[in-house]
Amino acid sequence: MRPIHDWRVLVTGGAGFIGSAVIWGLNQRGCDDIVVVDRLRHTDKWRHLDPLRFRDYLEADQLLPRLSNNSLGTFQAVLHFGACSSTTERDASYLIHNNFEFTKTLSHWAVKSKSRFLYASSAATYGDGAVSMSDDEDLDKLRPLNAYGFSKHLFDRYAWRHGLLDRIIGLKYFNVFGPNEDHKGDMRSMVHKAALQVQTTNKIKLFKSYRAEYRDGEQQRDFLYVKDAVDMTLHLAAHTKATGLFNIGSGIAHTWLDLASSVCRALGREPVIEFIDMPTDLRASYQYFTRADIGKLRATGYARSPTPLDAAVQDYVVNYLLPGCMLGGNGSGSVMSESHRRHARTRPSSRRKVRR
Repeated sequence: MRPIHDWRVLVTGGAGFIGSAVIWGLNQRGCDDIVVVDRLRHTDKWRHLDPLRFRDYLEADQLLPRLSNNSLGTFQAVLHFGACSSTTERDASYLIHNNFEFTKTLSHWAVKSKSRFLYASSAATYGDGAVSMSDDEDLDKLRPLNAYGFSKHLFDRYAWRHGLLDRIIGLKYFNVFGPNEDHKGDMRSMVHKAALQVQTTNKIKLFKSYRAEYRDGEQQRDFLYVKDAVDMTLHLAAHTKATGLFNIGSGIAHTWLDLASSVCRALGREPVIEFIDMPTDLRASYQYFTRADIGKLRATGYARSPTPLDAAVQDYVVNYLLPGCMLGGNGSGSVMSESHRRHARTRPSSRRKVRR
């Protein structure tokens, strides 16, 4: 396979969080022969694309017709990040259509056209992690906790049962955070939410724990900086012998209190934490512990260490959130959401307190 800078690439969900970050990563490696697919509609996701280099853009509804009439040509790689990513979405039929059926069609086209195909799965497929969080686990044993996780797991199983996983790659992203997530509403990372909370209220709100083995704020997640997620993704895209499912995470579990402290350090504040009730409808589907087993990724030759949590949060907050930059931008024409921009100011605080 040719080096990345010579690739022609199709990126779906290319204006979204991970999709636009991957385009940034491709640009960093000298690749700009990229066709971007997304649904922009009444959003500001276009701002993510503004600083990036690519050849063409298509609205998602145009993609399958263009592929069926062979008017788009061939691609070295098809990177599929287009999906509904809301873990609280209750319309399972909508999720099946967007996250399962579309991926089926696109994957078969990519395999037939001999394009390298990578798609976004999710750590949500592991459910509560009681079985394991190994990307070599028997897929029939996994039990997702929500409809989003089920829709992703459905395609993982489909690809496995139909032999596709021997020819494509599924990426099980854990808790990714970083620049270009500003459009995600409630699905934004806690780093993004906490930075705004600290600047506007001088405190961070975290959910209480409803399991005796975890104290409030000590629920644990595998937090991964988006720049590391991009590096792992493009490593696998270029590794032509790699196929199957791969965990994309740091391999380290941190508590929510760890994360909150990192945000406060990045802002130069003392942490003030308030624990709030978790919405009732989330309690049964809440993951209390996630940690990626990335041994399979390491076995492909990926040797880089993930960015330490403090350093990743510092880079994100100081170099992107506060100045309002997107990946690839310098602040000009690449602004944060209006509500975040209005409140992007610091206020001194010397308090250190936890409110339960």
